[in-house]
Amino acid sequence: MQVKQIVCITFLFALIGFPQVVLAQDGGNENSELAELKKQILELQSRMDEMKNRHENEIKALQEEIEKFRPAEPPTEEVKTEEEADYLRKLAQDIAGEEKEEKTPEETVFKFGGLSLQQLNPEISVSGDFLGHYRNQSGTRERTDAEIRGLELNFQSYLDPFSRLKATTHIHDEEVHLEEIYFTRFSMFKNTNLDLGRFRQQFGVVNRWHEDAIDQVEYPLALRNIFGDEGINQTGASLEWILPKWGKAHQGLTFQVTNTENERLFGGETMGNPCLLFHYKNYRDLSRDTYLEFGLSGLFGWNDQWKVDRGGPTLENEYDSLGTQVYGADLSFLWEPADRALYRNLEWRSEVYLLNRDILAPDDSGRDNLQAWGAYSYLQSRIARNLDIGIRYDYFQPDNKDYANVAGASMRPLAYTADDAYRWQICPYITWWQSEWVKFRLEYDYADGRGMENPEHILWFQAIFAAGPHKHERY
Repeated sequence: MQVKQIVCITFLFALIGFPQVVLAQDGGNENSELAELKKQILELQSRMDEMKNRHENEIKALQEEIEKFRPAEPPTEEVKTEEEADYLRKLAQDIAGEEKEEKTPEETVFKFGGLSLQQLNPEISVSGDFLGHYRNQSGTRERTDAEIRGLELNFQSYLDPFSRLKATTHIHDEEVHLEEIYFTRFSMFKNTNLDLGRFRQQFGVVNRWHEDAIDQVEYPLALRNIFGDEGINQTGASLEWILPKWGKAHQGLTFQVTNTENERLFGGETMGNPCLLFHYKNYRDLSRDTYLEFGLSGLFGWNDQWKVDRGGPTLENEYDSLGTQVYGADLSFLWEPADRALYRNLEWRSEVYLLNRDILAPDDSGRDNLQAWGAYSYLQSRIARNLDIGIRYDYFQPDNKDYANVAGASMRPLAYTADDAYRWQICPYITWWQSEWVKFRLEYDYADGRGMENPEHILWFQAIFAAGPHKHERY
């Protein structure tokens, strides 16, 4: 109700009641009546003022409540500009350090710096494998054996932002063999890395892997016969160049210059001539889940010292510098579905090796040429998260030389006296990963052929273990 309406109604009641008061006072004092009437009017006016003030306060409080729920008006452009300017000024002050407070001497905390020196230590990994086997071969008396094939100590450390050191020491019984130690300088030239030291050479694919990290128990038969049981591993320099893309294919070229430490290929090199190696790699994604990689390899070196039978009690040394070449090709295919990569894959890998070597015949018949070749191919599949199965086929064919068995200058296994000698091998296997640190392998090898060795059956059991940050690293 409005204040004015309340005042009017109250005044009307006052006018109506006034004559009744006058009539009710028969002969009363007029001044006394007026004084009483004025008193009543003043009390009524005081109550009206009190009601008015209370009503206005209630209206004011209600308006304040309404203002709280009313959306704020958007700031004007001037306000926005001023707020942005204040933010930028504060940011600039923070960057310049104008508002940073310096620590007082009481707040300075001194720490022992030696506790952080462990960050300078190299990363150390340990790996090795246990081998047990049963062999059945005519002419071989030993049937079973068990051994720790070796313990590898792997060291790795980044020396600075541009270089890294990797080293592998192989320990077997009382023999300590420095398998790899090389220094890598990244981006030595544009898209080119430089390795200096002793390393497993990039001939094909598998030769680069350490023995306990390959997919079968032993290296392929052709690799072992041409390069030796441990593959080719020499000291020198290596340049790895990333070539421009060829369509959708990524390309790489590796060039290595090393000394001639490999006894199988360069046992007669005495002049200190280096050997050269080239490896070309081409990689492409066929789909989201499939890739294909192929490569070409070439190794070139020399031998200058030969053992020749001239009818005397011992062989005589003859010197003639002749070339040795090994050519290779490799092909790798991998299917691994992106959404099931931990549980399913299919891998196929093959390599072929061709040896062409000029020699001085040990029967003193003059210069000759020795050729041998071999290949392998294997198919492997992951059928569960921790279970792989596979099968590998090996083939090797040596050269045929009538003088291959000259005493003191035997040319085996690169040449035999038998015509059309060859050897093949088939190796089915299964690998169970107990964890990423331990895996077990069961493999059966059957080898046969003509003119080389007797047929052979071998059942292998292998346990591979590793510890450290670089478990089961292949190179």
